[in-house]
Formats: sequence, structure tokens, C-alpha cells
Amino acid sequence: MARKSNVDSDGPSTADVSANEDVEMHDQDTKMSGFKKFGYYQDTPDYTDSDTNPNTTASSVAGDAPVDGRKKRAEAMNMRKSIYGKKHDRLGASKEDDTIRRFRYLLGLTDLFRHFIDTNPNPHIKEILAEIDRQDAEEIKKTKASKVRKGGAAAERRRKTEQEEDAELVREEKHGGHNETVFRESPGYIQGGTMRDYQVAGLNWLISLHENGISGILADEMGLGKTLQTISFIGYLRFIAGITGPHLVVVPKSTLDNWKREFERWIPEINVLVLQGNKDDRAELIKERLVDEKFDVCITSYEMILREKTHLKKFAWEYIIIDEAHRIKNEESSLAQMVRLFNSRNRLLITGTPLQNNLHELWALLNFLLPDVFGDSAAFDDWFSQQGADSDTVVQQLHKVLRPFLLRRVKADVEKSLLPKKEINLYVGLSDMQVTWYKKILEKDIDAVNGGAGNKESKTRLLNIVMQLRKCCNHPYLFDGAEPGPPYTTDEHLVNNAAKMVMLDRLLKRMKAQGSRVLIFSQMSRVLDIMEDYSVMRGYNYCRIDGSTAHEDRIAAIDDYNKPGSEKFLFLLTTRAGGLGINLTTADIVVLFDSDWNPQADLQAMDRAHRIGQTKQVYVFRFVTEGAIEEKVLERAAQKLRLDQLVIQQGRAQQPTKNAASKDELLTMIQHGAEKVFNSKGPIGMATGDQEADDDFEAVMKRGEQMTQKLNEKYETLGLDDLQKFTSDSTYEWNGETFEPRKKNVGLTWINPAKRERKEQNYGIDMYYRKTLVTGGRTENKQPRIPRAPKQILIHDYQFFPERLSELQDKETAWYRKDNNLQAPLPEGPDEDLEVREADQELAQKEIDNAEPLTEEEKAEKERLIEKGFPEWNKRDFQQFLNGSAKFGRTNYAGIAEEVDGKTAEEIADYAKVFWKKYKTLDNWQKHLNVIEDGELRVRQSEQKKELLKKKIGMYRMPLQQMVIKYTVSTTNKKVYTEEEDRFLLVMLNKYGVEGDLIYEQIRDEIRESPLFRFDWFFLSRTPQEIGRRCNTLIQTVVRELGGDEMRNGKGGKRAYEDDETEDEVEEPVKKKAKNGVKNKQLEAVKGKASPASAATSRASSVASVGPATKAKGKGKKK
Repeated sequence: MARKSNVDSDGPSTADVSANEDVEMHDQDTKMSGFKKFGYYQDTPDYTDSDTNPNTTASSVAGDAPVDGRKKRAEAMNMRKSIYGKKHDRLGASKEDDTIRRFRYLLGLTDLFRHFIDTNPNPHIKEILAEIDRQDAEEIKKTKASKVRKGGAAAERRRKTEQEEDAELVREEKHGGHNETVFRESPGYIQGGTMRDYQVAGLNWLISLHENGISGILADEMGLGKTLQTISFIGYLRFIAGITGPHLVVVPKSTLDNWKREFERWIPEINVLVLQGNKDDRAELIKERLVDEKFDVCITSYEMILREKTHLKKFAWEYIIIDEAHRIKNEESSLAQMVRLFNSRNRLLITGTPLQNNLHELWALLNFLLPDVFGDSAAFDDWFSQQGADSDTVVQQLHKVLRPFLLRRVKADVEKSLLPKKEINLYVGLSDMQVTWYKKILEKDIDAVNGGAGNKESKTRLLNIVMQLRKCCNHPYLFDGAEPGPPYTTDEHLVNNAAKMVMLDRLLKRMKAQGSRVLIFSQMSRVLDIMEDYSVMRGYNYCRIDGSTAHEDRIAAIDDYNKPGSEKFLFLLTTRAGGLGINLTTADIVVLFDSDWNPQADLQAMDRAHRIGQTKQVYVFRFVTEGAIEEKVLERAAQKLRLDQLVIQQGRAQQPTKNAASKDELLTMIQHGAEKVFNSKGPIGMATGDQEADDDFEAVMKRGEQMTQKLNEKYETLGLDDLQKFTSDSTYEWNGETFEPRKKNVGLTWINPAKRERKEQNYGIDMYYRKTLVTGGRTENKQPRIPRAPKQILIHDYQFFPERLSELQDKETAWYRKDNNLQAPLPEGPDEDLEVREADQELAQKEIDNAEPLTEEEKAEKERLIEKGFPEWNKRDFQQFLNGSAKFGRTNYAGIAEEVDGKTAEEIADYAKVFWKKYKTLDNWQKHLNVIEDGELRVRQSEQKKELLKKKIGMYRMPLQQMVIKYTVSTTNKKVYTEEEDRFLLVMLNKYGVEGDLIYEQIRDEIRESPLFRFDWFFLSRTPQEIGRRCNTLIQTVVRELGGDEMRNGKGGKRAYEDDETEDEVEEPVKKKAKNGVKNKQLEAVKGKASPASAATSRASSVASVGPATKAKGKGKKK
């Protein structure tokens, strides 16, 4: 039951509440006074119940708009916007309180958090921190003064009086006790069953995070009920804390229905909306439920977050919960960036694999949770790298960092009723066909396999070899042309031609006989195709899920496999598609047909069966091809798992490691076992067919257990320093044999291809003609190799090389052709210009015939001429130089250097001096010049706008109240902003500047935080784009008033200003023309009542108009 620390179920009496409120209000005012003076803590306005209740929905206030009432629909929409605005305001105030509580709590744990908070450049954060320090210093000062008055140190040793103890208890009760909620057993609002003790402990941990204003990571091992713990926490917010939402739960698409079912099972009172479906279905859900907030919890997928971001961003979420949160480990991904834009009070991440590769990914998760604490990734990485010399210090410090935010428990520690899974690596060999294909793959790229090509081989080439070898280890039929046929038959060759299939066939016969059910995982969906044929051949009933399986079919397959009395023996799944959010505890055998690069993906696959609800012993059989590339893949996975164990489960630290394998690691994997394959003339390792009896199979199982234990022991002994120094060299040794490549002997052949044998001659007539008629193929070139052409500088006009350099290079090339008897090539072109091209070829040939080699003086001159140009400048650098010159001015070398990647201000200055001397030698030089001059004109105009705006603001002592804006008549007629709003916009423009990337977003935030417009929902609902258009119009008005003709001399002139003035109009629905010539009555009323009396009630009533008034009066309005 829930235990409140200072209130019973009935609550305190009215008198007690009143007395406590008086004391508490005084303490709260004293505590927050320091924050109010900075303007960071604002009292929220007093609203009525209809608009301030946190659970108020737009529909509850606005009602349903009538179908034929355009005006009422507009009012409902405005009311809905006001509801959203008020909730965002309240959320902002709550987040401010949470920030203060969070900082106090974290700084009370360890000063380590001060280091990370101090790296945040936000002045808001720094001043809050300074105010906390000031208040703490005052408290210490008061305490010391009190001790001095009571007798100094002697006073500390005396016993407390009853009154002092009572006062301390009351103080603790007020400030620390009234928020503490602890559950000792499964809460009463959980209806579908009873929570386990460790799940209740997890719920209490989530509650403590909430009460301290902290977001966290629930990182329990997969299968421990993280979904139930999360649902129970949402139930706490609803039934205990009185917070009904809205909450946003973002989950993988495959688990949407599972989350909905879990809510219906455990807390059916919570109103759940699943935002999913096609475009029309989603539009209906948004219209009927989402917009009017007719839900408590919205569950949606990662894809829907990106598609429906416009609607979801409008809400002030209480909690954003992300399942399988390692999807946002890359802070640059679209999903990670989008969810960071959503406004929420707290965030919760759920993942069974909090660390998949390195500490930077861990920082990305912490940054999403607490951006005000972990705002700088470089500071986070640098801090731990600086501590690397003292491993014990790093261990302790990282443990302190993680403890408040991360809860990680494993099944072995908390779930005693769940037997630990047994993992056995079954080592198999290669069949005769697999050996043949393995040789073909290696021989095709033998230079890359030997590393003899140096750095020439690309990583992509090596990755392709690795992929092909792994396919060969799985089944040779994955290669086109390997399967015998046509006609293609489903026969025993399907099993006998792959050693893994032989092992699987024997394993499944045993499992079927003992009544087990099996999950088979593979990375490759085409392996599942072969498995399906095999299952049909053996008569095994099966289900299948891969990446192309529709959502509805996934649910149906899972339900079909899990239903009581199901006849399905096998479940075929791809590791990535079937390893998330699926409960398959009715199976007790897991077969990993191949290993994933990421070991966490394999762990997720195992835990589909090994989770709460499993009553049998779970066995995991991983197939590994011995003496081949798969051994090295498995060892690399073991290293990453050890890293996870050190960092997360023990709080250990390590240097960030590369996520992907390096070229050396890939080369080592490829080379492993290659020599043995080349030297073999038949199957390797385990024989195929029926050559092995059951006792041999038992020997294979026993040997697999021994080798698995040996591999685990190898990595269990690695500590922090070992992993920091870990390279692929440590995996070169296997079974006493060292496979380390010898770089010094890279020119020698390390692995010899298979020996070529003379084929038996066949003198049959048919074979003779068949061989004779075969054409094509490579033939050895008997001609001697031509020496390589001299290296020449590729000259571009923007590199400003002297013309003499081109002459010397042409001379050198001509001599090279003459010396090697090369003819001048015929220039390319259309057939009509053949005669011209032949004449050019003849002239070029004459130059070759008369060519002479470069003298030593000319060679030295060539080197000097190269240094006079800019060979390190490329096209991208040149374009960035033009853009920087246009943006900052041609002489602002420091500013241009910020625009050009990798260039210093000195390099920019050297290049600019040459550019402005020789720019007319460039192609399209006039176009480049126009780009720079137009940009400089914009800079000058921007500076003049700033000066005029500053002058305008300086004319008034209180510009927000006194400034007079001289509107034009056209602006006044279309005006929908009040003069007070326009004054505010001009003052903010003067504060933030007239140009910039985020100016209008900052002005929008100022509008929302200003008490002047607390109830001005028109102004509060303006978007940055609309604010920008209005600001542009206002600045042109100021320029027109103070700038005279100076600003009109720029490009665009007067017409540009007139066009700008029309851009600030607020978009309104297009009015349709009435049928049968009947005009819109409201429109007629507006046109007919354009009198001074009616104008007095408009939003533009307070403005003074200047301009061609006579002209305006003289013209009548068209009817």
C-alpha cells in the first residue's frame, strides 16, 4: 500500500492545512525571492477552474463546433489555442521549480555535477546556480551565528530540548517529508495481477525521481517487466499525485498493441490512444481524440513521431516515455532531434541495453533526459579521458554520475524463480560445397586478403568480403547459381550442403522428441527462406517474422504461436525484426543461426524466451563455423559485452571506442582460417550426411560447452586497463595459433591460393567444339608495361597558378608521350567536327614529335610556380570564400575564415589579396563579383537598419509606452497588430538584432514570458514566421521615417518596401463566393460600416496614420 510520510488517508484538518500554509508560504517566498529578482521564476496567473485545471481539455471548454458556424469554429480554435498556451505556461513554471529542486538534489549528492552544470553556457542556468550558492552561504552563516550565540562549540555537544526536536521534526516534515511516497506491496490500482517485490522497488525509484525533478533511465535486463513498472508509475501519477496527463509513450511499431494490452490488463481506467494507421485513420484519430485531448496516454511509434510532429508538438506533455531508448543514442538522428523539441516536464527512457557501443552514446541518453546538466558532449568525454590515468577514480566518479539516473538489474539478481539461461556455442565445420565457395571468395580478392595492396583496399571492399564469407558460412545456396537446378527440388541436399543445417537437423529432431519448442534467429531473411523449405520438407509447423512482415501479421503470428495447445514447433525470426518487444515464453530453445555484429541484438533475441513467465530451463545454441570468420565476429561481440558489464553494471569507465570494425580488424577476420581452407580438399570439421552417430553429436555438444566456457573465461579476466588497450591484436590468437599479420612482410604472399591441378583431357568431339566456341575472358598482356605518366597538378582557375606552370606541364607530358611512343589522342566531339578535331590532333602530334625533356632549371621553376598558386584550395573552399565575403565583407578575413572549413584568417588574407588582383581571369567572374557585392550591400543596409532602429528607440525614455510609429495608410488598413505589440516587437528587434538565425524564435519566447501579453492570445499564438513578417514591415516603416532616400538607393528601391508591407497579413480562411449572387452578409457589414465609430473598436484604433491622406480620401471604394 502507498505510505504517505505525514498524512493519513483522510488528510489533515482544515485548521492544520491553514496553519501549515501560512508558514510554508513565508518560507517559499523567502526561498524564491532570489530567483524572482532575475526574472526566472514567475508567478502563474490566477485562472478560474475552467481554464486552469491541469486536466482541462480544449473540448471541455470550447465544446464541439457546429457544422455551419464558421465564427463558432474560429472561436473554438482560438479557445483551443488558449488552452494549449496556458498549459505551456504552467508547464514552464513547473519546470522552473523542478530545475531548482534538481540542482539542489544533485549538488547534495556530489560536486561532480557542478562540473557538468558549469559547462552549460546558458546564463539562466549559471544565475540559478549562483543564487543557490548564495542561499546556501546565508544558511551556513545563520547557523554559525546561532551557534556562537548559544555558546560556540560547547553548544553543539549539548542535548536537544524537546522544543528544538519538535521544531526540527516539523521543519523536516514540511520541507522533506510531505512528498515522499513509498509502496511496500503491489499498489491497489493495479488490477491485472500482483507486482513482484523488485518491480515495486522499481516503482518507488521512479517516484523518487519524479519527486526530485529528475528524469531517468529504467535499464533493467530484458524480461523483468519494465513495461509493468512504467504503467504502474503512470498509475501513481494519476491516482496518487493527481496528474492525469497527458503522457506520450513512444515505442517500436511492433510493440504498439502489446503496450495497449498491458494498459488494459493492469490499469483499464487509463484512457489510452494508439496513434497509428494510414493517413485517413490518423486524421480521424487526430480530429476526434488527439486535438481535443480525449486521452490520458498517447502511444505511438517512432515513425509517427516524425509524420505527426506538427500536432504532437502542440501539447505540454507531463511525461515523454521512450521504449527501446537506444534508438536515440545518436543525437544527430531525426528522431532524437524531434523528441527534443517536444515540451515536457519529465522524460523517462526504457531500455534493456543502455550501452551498446561507447560512453558517448550514454551521454546522448543523459543529454536527452537532463540537457541543463549534461549539455556538452565534449566536456563529458574530455572529463573521463582526463581521469584515465587513475582507473579507480574513474570508476568511482562514473558510478556517482550514473547512480541518480539509471536503474539496472539483471534476472540473476532479482528473479529467483527464473532459471538462468544456458548458452552453448556449437562449433561446426564447412561442407564440401562451402569450402569451394569459400575458396572462390578469397581467390577473387586474394590481394586484399593478403593485405598486399597496402592501403589501396577500401573498407567497403573488405566489408563486402566479410559479408560474402558470412553468407558462405550460413548456406552456399545464398549465392546465385549455387543451388543445383533447374529443376529445383526440396531434398536432402538442402541439409547436406551446409554444416550448420546438418547440426540444426540433428538438434531439432532431439528437441521435437523431448517436447520443446524452438525459436530460430538469423540476420538474413533469405536464410529464413531456406528454413521454410526445410520445415516443409521435415513437416514442422512454423511461424515467421522478418522486416517485411506487416504489423497485423506479426500480431497474428505471435498469438498463434503462444495460444494454448499450439501446434507450431518453430518460430523463424530475423534478429533485428524479431528481437524487440515480443514475448515468446512458450518456447524454451533459442537457436542463433548466426551472430549479429551487435551482441546486444543477440541478447534481445535470447530474451524473447528467457523472461518472466518462463517455467522451463532455456537453452541458447549459437552456431559458429570453426576455423572461419565467424569465430572472430564472436570474439569481438564478447569484448563489447564485457565493456557493457564494466560500464553499466559495475559503474566502470573506459575510453570511447569505435562502433564499427576497423580495416585491420576486418582484414584479421578475413584472414582467420583462410590458409586452412586453401589447403583442404574436402569438408572441414564436422562431416555431413549421416556419417556422425548420436554419440558423436553428444561429443560436439560437450566440446561446445568447453569452448564456450574457455571464451567466457578469456574475457571475464579483462579489467578496465585491458579494455582501454584492447585492439584486434588480442584476438589474433586462437587454439595456440597466432594469426597476427606481419606488416613488414606485406609484399610477400602470406596465404597461397589453392594449387592448380591439371584437368583430365577429354577428346570428345562435343567437348572440343564447346571449348573452342567459348570466347571472352581475360588474356595475359605480353607487352611490356608503360612507365607511369609524370604527376601533374590539376589546374583550376580559382587556384591562380601562373600561366607558365601550364606550359611546363604540357611540355613534360609531350616528352613523356614521345619517349614511350604514344600518339596524340583524337579529341572527342561530334562527327560534324571531325576535320577540325583531326587538325588539332595533328598539331598535338607535331608538339610530341618536337618535344624535349625538362631541364633541371625548368624542373626547379615548376616547383616554385606550384608554391605560388593555391593547390590546397578546392571548389568547395572557393565557394565558401565567396559566401563568406558576401556575408562578412571582403576585408573581414576572420569572419570569412569562420565560413571556410580548415582555413585560418592568415590563409584567407593571402588568398584574398591574389583573388582581388586576378579575379577577372576567372570564368564567370562577373557573376562571382555580383555575389560578393550584393552581399556587402545587404550588410550595409542591415547596419543602417540597426542604426536607425537604435536612433528610433533612443528618442524615447520609455519606448514601450511612448514610442510613436508612423504607419503608412496601406499598412494601417491591413493592420491587425496593436501599437503596443508593435512597440514591443521593435524593442525586441533592437535587443536581438535585425538579422540572425533564431531572432524570431527568441522574440516569440519573450512574448510568451512577458506579463504584458498574458491574456493577448492573438499575439501569443503568432508563429516565428508571422513575427518575422511583421518585424520586417515595422523596420521598413522606421527606415522610411528616418532614413529618407538613402536606403532606397539599394537594390529593389521603393517597390521592394511596398511589397514588404503586404507580407505581415495574417493568413485567414479563403471566403468562398456565395451562390446565386448573394453576398456574404458579414463581409457587406464590414464594407458598409467603415466609419470612424466602427474603426474605434478595431485593433488598429490607437495608431496614427501618415502618408497620402488626400489621395486616400479622394478615392472611393469599389462596389
